[in-house]
Amino acid sequence: MSDVEQYINRRKQTDSQFCQGFESGYLSFKLGVILSQAREEAGLTQEELARKLNWDKATVFNLEENVESVGISTLEKYVKALGKELIVEIR
Repeated sequence: MSDVEQYINRRKQTDSQFCQGFESGYLSFKLGVILSQAREEAGLTQEELARKLNWDKATVFNLEENVESVGISTLEKYVKALGKELIVEIR
């Protein structure tokens, strides 16, 4: 385990606010990565996807980089433009 991972684990055990903030931020980061990967797997650049959605490239970039403020309907449009289906699951 790296020094960074050890630090994160220690902070998560001793600081509930850090833990909540870390988990929330990590989930947003992870979703952004998933969206970027799906776009790349579809063989589209951000610019090509933006044209397909009638958005500007900055909107696609911002969506992939800052997912926490994005609505479900926007995510659904993004995913459908890639020929995929958005599934929200609670476990």
